[in-house]
Amino acid sequence: MDIFTPKSSKLKVPLVEGIRAGFPSPAEDFMEPALDLNRYVIKNPASTFYARIVGDSMEGAGISDGDIVVIDKSLEPKDGNIAVCFIDGEFTLKRILLDKGHLWLQPANPKFKPIEITEENHFLVWGIVTHLIKNL
Repeated sequence: MDIFTPKSSKLKVPLVEGIRAGFPSPAEDFMEPALDLNRYVIKNPASTFYARIVGDSMEGAGISDGDIVVIDKSLEPKDGNIAVCFIDGEFTLKRILLDKGHLWLQPANPKFKPIEITEENHFLVWGIVTHLIKNL
């Protein structure tokens, strides 16, 4: 993952509300003031980062190589969260799973095996993923 800090955006892009995936409607009737994506996806600016994903271990969760995730370091990790974790000197993006007192890092691609976290591991939940900026 390529981690970089959010920057305040000077570019104001119009926001269109209510675009339906069914019958067309005149979008100009629903134009809202400009949208600053940083204000939309960042709740805790001092503890939030963007990261570009490298690899395909989370494809089953809709997170692909080249996508950008928004990570909030101030959130408490919970079972089922997708998190950036630091394990034995490397960062990885996985789903946190708690099972019968064991902590697992679960990939969302069957090509990869779950990682059980033990006392021997140097392990830290670095932050929780809150949003995904997806390449199409």
